[in-house]
Amino acid sequence: MNAWTVALHPLAEPELLALPSDMQARFFRVAELLEDMGPQQVGLPHIRPLEGKLWEMRMQGRDGIARAVYAAVHGRRLLVLHIFVKKTQTTPRSALETARKRLDAIA
Repeated sequence: MNAWTVALHPLAEPELLALPSDMQARFFRVAELLEDMGPQQVGLPHIRPLEGKLWEMRMQGRDGIARAVYAAVHGRRLLVLHIFVKKTQTTPRSALETARKRLDAIA
């Protein structure tokens, strides 16, 4: 069985590096779960569907909550499109639009 891979969009990498270290560690833990088990076997509280092809990784740390929006691209490759600190109950529309634009640009 082919393994899954989690890759960062070039613009998402600095977003990840801007997160506090505990949230970065949580991101890598969820990414590892996705690679080892595949997205069909990982669910809440780690990941959740958003809309269309977009899904989110859920990260919580001492200083708040962050999300990483990703999509499946080219077989068993998950591309993290946008990472942000969440300040409201719902995922901001601007975050979804940023992720969608980045996905469209590579398609």
